[in-house]
Amino acid sequence: MTDYLLRAVEVRKYFAGVKALDGVTLEIRPGEVHCLAGENGCGKSTLIKIISGVYQRDSGTIEFDGKELTKITPISAIMNGIQVIYQDFSVFPNLTVMENLAINSQLVEKRKIVNWKNMRKIAEQAVARIDFKVDLDAQLGELSVAEKQMVAICRALMFNAKLIIMDEPTTALTKKEVKALFKVILQLKEQGISILFVSHKLDEVFEISERFTVFRSGKLIATGDTSELDNQKFTYYMTGREFEVKPFVPAKLTPEPLLEVEKLSLDGFYSDISFSVKGGEILGVTGLLDSGRTELALSLFGMRPVTGGKIKIRGKEVELKDPQTAIANKIGFVPEDRLSEGLFLDQSIGDNIAISVIDELTSRGLMDKARYQGEIDKWVKELSIATPDPGNAASTLSGGNQQRIVLAKWLACKPDVLILNGPTVGVDIGSKYDIHQILQKLAGNGMAVIIISDDLPEILENCSRVMVLKDGRMAGEFGTSEASEKMILDKMM
Repeated sequence: MTDYLLRAVEVRKYFAGVKALDGVTLEIRPGEVHCLAGENGCGKSTLIKIISGVYQRDSGTIEFDGKELTKITPISAIMNGIQVIYQDFSVFPNLTVMENLAINSQLVEKRKIVNWKNMRKIAEQAVARIDFKVDLDAQLGELSVAEKQMVAICRALMFNAKLIIMDEPTTALTKKEVKALFKVILQLKEQGISILFVSHKLDEVFEISERFTVFRSGKLIATGDTSELDNQKFTYYMTGREFEVKPFVPAKLTPEPLLEVEKLSLDGFYSDISFSVKGGEILGVTGLLDSGRTELALSLFGMRPVTGGKIKIRGKEVELKDPQTAIANKIGFVPEDRLSEGLFLDQSIGDNIAISVIDELTSRGLMDKARYQGEIDKWVKELSIATPDPGNAASTLSGGNQQRIVLAKWLACKPDVLILNGPTVGVDIGSKYDIHQILQKLAGNGMAVIIISDDLPEILENCSRVMVLKDGRMAGEFGTSEASEKMILDKMM
């Protein structure tokens, strides 16, 4: 047996003269869980696509299972035992689980007539490999994100996978689902399969991986045993910056709450929810996926009008029947899925920022171009949105910068209350820190901020209070100065 299953040595890749990879090296041992980490744009995805045959390297060598691979194609990568599970899982949502699992075998065997009995046998064997219980006749589109991921893993194992690359596999999973995924990863490890786990979540890296490699700006920064790492060192490797994380302490609160809710209910989702938030305060709301936390956020922005209870803004009762009413009452909302709910990806960065105040910038159907550009320049500078030109499409930016655009759009409306549902989901560690600093600054300037998240370190570091929801009801409320992750998890579970 060779010392390494995969050796990618001094790999370089250029795009239009720009170095995406500048002589990086990645070495993975047989049967190990190896973490590849780095901020967005560091070169992780480029190397994955080179290893899997999507891109061709400009220079460097790649050895797999003891032999050098000269030209890699997607088919040859699969035949050699390399499988990639991307964030979208590359599955067919309109086909059944059985069809998703067996279709490739039918194609490889060049069958002209489908043998349904054989397809079911193939699918049964695939799910049995990791003891995955699922209805083989269910349409994949009806399954949860975690179940789709398990189907993708089962499919990868059907082709005698020796290396499975998981690209940000936990982005859309709850803590319970992450735990189940890690159990499967350890099963695969016991079967001698290597896992390349691509992530920037520190707690997950420490929990699941034995060794790590960090890229930054297309260069190899560090590699070694995970046991030698700590949070501070890992963060520095990824960002080149040293962060001083201090728990948020409100500097000055408004005398009266800016937002109050009394016995709020939404049939089928949550009931009897009461809380208040003062200006200068950051309230955290957490709970499992089915706790009602997202529906509560949508109700406070008028997208899911409540079926019972009262909402008061600055002491005055209001009926938030739609988002327009919420905006008129100076409530801003950063949604959970910025790509489909928060941005017009094909439109310019500037248009995405200015859209929320477009009426103020328009008179008799004509845009005041000077005010329009001034508004954009102000928020690009204030939120440090990294772009050479605000005229570029929003899709050209990293996840962290896209999230800043969504923030800018709502801050342009000058809200008194800002609600954020999963404010740093899919955001790299440097941008996550920067966004947290922005939110703390907004609270310091008198805004009432509500962070809805299942990222408990995020809640504990940035909120002055945390409210825990379970099965649509309040399960507990803590001041974060005396709360711990265990206390909150006990209430959540």
